[in-house]
Amino acid sequence: MHETPRERARYLYAPARMEERFRYFESFTLPSLRGQTDQDFSLIVVIGPDLPEPYLARLRDLLAGLPQAVVQVQAPGQHRPVMQGAINAARRWDKKRCIQFRIDDDDAVNLRFVERLRQIAHDAGPLIASSPTFAIDFNNGHVAYPGTEGIFALPVRRSFWAPGLAAVMGPWNKQTIMNFNHARIWERMPALSLPAPDMFVRGLGRHNDSGFDRGEAPALLDRTQEVAFRAAYGICADQIRTLFAARR
Repeated sequence: MHETPRERARYLYAPARMEERFRYFESFTLPSLRGQTDQDFSLIVVIGPDLPEPYLARLRDLLAGLPQAVVQVQAPGQHRPVMQGAINAARRWDKKRCIQFRIDDDDAVNLRFVERLRQIAHDAGPLIASSPTFAIDFNNGHVAYPGTEGIFALPVRRSFWAPGLAAVMGPWNKQTIMNFNHARIWERMPALSLPAPDMFVRGLGRHNDSGFDRGEAPALLDRTQEVAFRAAYGICADQIRTLFAARR
């Protein structure tokens, strides 16, 4: 925590931290979104008004190949209300319901994540229609981090972790997935939990709070595991090795 927004900005935009965030975003998050089998989704990328120009230009370059991405500039404020406003500003209010999910800039999702969410919402339509809000939880995935040697990963089973979670908001419901504590969202709405394999990656970096017991250490993937990891998430170990070697 920091006493002032200026102190917080100094921490957030420190060069070492920003370099780590961009490496994860480029090698984990974006490949998993670019490769979605269902391309009908919107990605809202929220930044502060004081993001230094070199990083803003770098962000826009990375997003150039993802037409679903919209960059929103939001002034400092309380996290949940700010994010609620960001989501609702992009929501298509002509649609009856809105499926929403949240990922950090070091997370990734399965390449069929959007497709699966839409299919589940269709199949569970009567159940979902019975509540103004409804949660869909994928509870199998990985914790992982990239490095010069490749991908270090560990399979995990965790319920209601943020990158494996979605919420369906009913007509004209201005609440969003960001109005709820992801770990306790099941207390606030009906929830459907699905043990589908390899549905999310939660990044483990030096500058995030993953809530993960680091005593369970991810291991370097071998070539066979790298192929499976890329098939699930679109994350390429060879690209990661090249990326990290170039920026050592």
